[in-house]
Order: sequence, then C-alpha cells, then structure tokens
Amino acid sequence: MVLNGAVNVYETHSHFLESAFVPLQRFQMGDSMDKKVTLFDLADALGISTGTVHRALHNHGGVSPLTKARVLQIAKAMQYRPNLAARYLARRRHLRISVNTLKGTTSFWDEVRAGILREAQAHSSEVEFRTYPRLGEGESEAFDEAVKSGAHGIITFPSRPHQMRTWMRRAVRAEIPVVCVATDAPNTGRLAVVSVDTMVSGSLAADLLGRLLQGQGKVAVTVSDLGIQEHAEKRRTFNETLQKFYPAMHLAETIEEHDIEAEAYDKCRRMFAAHPDLAGIYVTTEASIPVIEAARDAGVLPRLVMITTDLFPVLAERIRKNEVLATIDQRPYTQGRLSFRVLHQFLVEGSCPTCQVTLSPHLVMRGNLEYSLEHQSQDVATERGTAEMIDSGDRANFAAG
Repeated sequence: MVLNGAVNVYETHSHFLESAFVPLQRFQMGDSMDKKVTLFDLADALGISTGTVHRALHNHGGVSPLTKARVLQIAKAMQYRPNLAARYLARRRHLRISVNTLKGTTSFWDEVRAGILREAQAHSSEVEFRTYPRLGEGESEAFDEAVKSGAHGIITFPSRPHQMRTWMRRAVRAEIPVVCVATDAPNTGRLAVVSVDTMVSGSLAADLLGRLLQGQGKVAVTVSDLGIQEHAEKRRTFNETLQKFYPAMHLAETIEEHDIEAEAYDKCRRMFAAHPDLAGIYVTTEASIPVIEAARDAGVLPRLVMITTDLFPVLAERIRKNEVLATIDQRPYTQGRLSFRVLHQFLVEGSCPTCQVTLSPHLVMRGNLEYSLEHQSQDVATERGTAEMIDSGDRANFAAG
C-alpha cells in the first residue's frame, strides 16, 4: 500500500542530554487537576526523555542527583500518580508497532527491519513498516500516519531530527513512546536510542588509515548528511583522531551524498580530479559501491586505501578483490532486535533501564570476511548478553560487543 506517494505500509502478524529545565512556576496547579498526569507529561514539561523520567521516579541508576530532584519536584507539583492498572492491561493487549525507516540502497535497512520483525513475532506483536525513499522525503508523512493509526509505539530513523522534533513531541504528548534506531534525535522526548558506537567507528577508521599510510597524505570522508547526528559524529571523531595521532595527515574534503548513489558517484569523481594525490577515503555510510566505481573510473582505485561501512554481498566481493581494506559492520540486525526489545519492555513492564543502547562495531577485513558473513545474521552470543543487560537494568549506558 502506498501512502502519500512516499510511505509503504506492510502489516505482519507477528549521550542522554540533561537539557535546560523549565521553572516550576510555569505550571499551574489547576492544569494537573483537569486530566490524569502521565509519565509523558512530566517528560514534556522538563524537556527530557520519558526513560530518564522513569528511572528518576523508580530510583534507577544513570540519572544525576539534580535531574532526579527536578523530576520528583515536578511530579509532586503536577500531582503525578503511576497508572498501575494501565500497566497491568498492557501486558495482555495485542501491541502494534510502527517502524519508520529509509528504504535503503543496500541490505542495511532490510536487516534492521528483519531484526525488528523477528522480535515482534517472538512477542506476538503486530508491526507496520513505513518506509520512505530518501532522507527527509516522506518522513514526516510516515510519522503522522503512524500517530494517527493508533500505534502503541514507534521505532524510527530520524534523518532530519530538527525537522522531526515537533512530530516526535506530538507522539510523546499522545503517550506513544518513540525509540530511535541507528541515529539519535536529542531533545525530542524520545524514550531511547539504539545505535552503533559512532565515535569508535570514526576513530577506528582514522587509526587504520593513519597506520597504513604511515601518517602522511590527504584523505577524505563521505557521509549522507552532516545533519544526521551519527554521520556528524563519525566525521568529527575521524578528524580528531587524525589531528591527535597523525598531524601530518590532512582531511581534504567531506562529501555529502544524501543517500543518492548518482550524487555520490558524481561528487567523488570531481573530488578525485581535484585531489589526484588523495591517499585514502572513509565511507561512513552504506553507499560505498558508487565511491568504489568512481575511484575505478578515475584510475585511482589500485592505490587508494578505502575503509567502508556495513557488510553486504556486493561489498564483500570488493573486499575479496582487495579493493577495500576493511569495512566497519554496524550490526543492523542486532540494532533492530534491541530497539524492539527496549520499546516492548517499556510498553509491557513500564520500565526503561537505559535510554541509550550503544553497540560496538565489528571490523571486517579479508582475513575474517568469510567468518563474518557466516555469522552476520546470528550474533547470538553477544545479542544474548546484551539482552540480559537490558532486562537487568543494572546500567544506564552500556556497550555490547
């Protein structure tokens, strides 16, 4: 089914930020008497995530004393009372989750969705997949449709976090928890985020290039859009690592390709022509094949040291041919499974022990390529350990890997 020409709906059966707090004087006591105050009202009033509010109210870890005091103060002022009856009923209802993600140009988003679907089937929950073709195109329509559909929760990839802030806050006010996957949307009231450790990814790529190039030469980075937090963080940590450990190296250019393969190819061709001595390149997104083809057509591929992102069959062939030194696997299947688990636990148990699930990336080179492909969709041992940490709620932030 095509929605608004951009959103496809398929049904199956199956760095926490302590933002500035608003003074309590802003709230009138009469406001809380008109309707029952919810967890979402407290989060919206304070401008923090619902997960943070929950941990503060239930004395869980990962919340600063100042934030906890603010939450307790506003809860008292607004006469908040936990709705135990609603929580009891939530355990017995049939949950319906909307999953709003990019269509994608490789298998990355297919694997994210597969991970979500696997968990949904295990918990007898219904999933509606709403996909949009490009960054920012159809995203707000998909989110609006998810809210209007009466979904109990939303898992989303916020490619335009600033533009989506109003939509996400509307969902929070409608008591629909939102979990971000792959990248974060700070200050939106979202419940949690599940993503790969972008700072590890960026610094790892820089150190690999620096060592192989013996600390000399010009390098470049490609991203989808610097407005996406994960891409900006990868680029920033990549450059910071170069400056710290390889000061003789220079980041010559950063290309934004907006998840459009033709744009990635054309911009890279121009870059290779402008910098014929470019020694290395870090592709931070799934769009590595257009970069490889541009390097081949420009005649620089044999001498260019390339580090890519994600792992899929076409890229695996390029690694076997030694055209790509290494790729940084972001473990999309596991991201999908864990994002559903976090959301499901909140809807059923009313608990969110962590607002940030950070996965350690896997480095894949020619030597461990076949092993990585064999176990790519499994990740069983690590995933089981991570799930136990989520269920125990012992830590507010953790790394799985």
